[in-house]
Amino acid sequence: MNGVIKKLCWIVLAGSLLTVSAVQAKLTLENSLDRIVAVVNDEVITALELKAEMGLIKKQLSQQNARLPSDAILEKQLLDRMILRRIQLQMAKRGSIRVDDDMLNRTLENIAAQNRMNLSQFRTALQSEDINFESFRENMRDEITVNRLQQRQVHSRIVVTQQEIDNFINNQKLRGGEDKEYHLGHILISVPEAANAQEIKNARAKAEKIVQELRANADFVQTAISLSDGQQALEGGDLGWRRADALPSLFADWVVQQDVNNVSDAMRSPSGFHIIKMLGIRDNQPQHMITQTHARHILIKPFDETESSDARIRLENIRERIIAGEDFAALAKAHSDDPGSGTEGGELGWVNPGEMVPGFEQGMDALAVGELSDPVRSRFGWHLIQVLERRKQNVTEQVKNKNARDAIRARKLDPAMQAWIRRIRDEAFVENRL
Repeated sequence: MNGVIKKLCWIVLAGSLLTVSAVQAKLTLENSLDRIVAVVNDEVITALELKAEMGLIKKQLSQQNARLPSDAILEKQLLDRMILRRIQLQMAKRGSIRVDDDMLNRTLENIAAQNRMNLSQFRTALQSEDINFESFRENMRDEITVNRLQQRQVHSRIVVTQQEIDNFINNQKLRGGEDKEYHLGHILISVPEAANAQEIKNARAKAEKIVQELRANADFVQTAISLSDGQQALEGGDLGWRRADALPSLFADWVVQQDVNNVSDAMRSPSGFHIIKMLGIRDNQPQHMITQTHARHILIKPFDETESSDARIRLENIRERIIAGEDFAALAKAHSDDPGSGTEGGELGWVNPGEMVPGFEQGMDALAVGELSDPVRSRFGWHLIQVLERRKQNVTEQVKNKNARDAIRARKLDPAMQAWIRRIRDEAFVENRL
């Protein structure tokens, strides 16, 4: 299977709770040998569900050549993840967060298209890896649902002010130096919110012992899988590539002074004790010059798919009239179904890369200045596009502002997400019977 697909499949399947089909669920309930391993509010997680997840995560870790911890440790980590996912899905249900079939199908079609396949080919590719398509589909629904919940509960509540952005940029100027990105591994030894002095002491001792073992060349991935309480534990604690300014201050101050393979001391935060390993360092020097296109268009929007060919024919007739000398702007005002640009003679102004939907942008980018397109299809309908001008534009200041805003949001997001997850876990009724 295509490597991108494989990675995505494991993210969805190993990162979310397996949804058991109606028939399978019925058989599960009727099977007296299938014991309950956890109670989450008014729902249960069964041994069969945990076993199914175990099979998937073992296959994933084996393909990554990661050393597997014992089944007992893996079960504990995996059940904790399943419990947290179940809590979030329950919250989403109470909050009326739903992902309908149309949205789910569009998401799957987009994933297939990114891998140069149609949906049928994508389904076949999954099955060739022994991945049940219906389970994958429902897990994707859960993944989107949880992402929406987190967006509502955490992401949307993070505010970044212009003053923060200005201060951030000024501090960067004072610090100087090259833009760099850091590949980090992370292990968290959590501390309960109302922990007493002995619990904190025990957690600190455990973290310091892990630091000693890692500095003595213990395998970081296996240690994270076995011992970390962090969200990325089953991914070997991999945080991916981050700019230092996008990290919590607790990590950032350490990161900028380190070499590859260095392991931090145990660092205390409200969530517990954090251990960071420097996995890699690379330069990050983004381009700040873009090509902007000044374009205009006429949109004919079919009522449904059966009218699509008629819409295209109408647009072809309009194209012939423009070629014959009629005014583009006048025809746009008379015929375009785009309420925004139609009244302006089809004017779109200066367009940045990525602003338009893919079909439109591909058609526009293929045109020379002054050229009039053939009818171009997008999800909005059929377009007639004319490119009026192109220019190179220096957007360094806009990029700096955007990067600063994103970095500040990312810095605030990590602790906010950890605090939210700990709170919803503490507020839920959970009985772990493993």
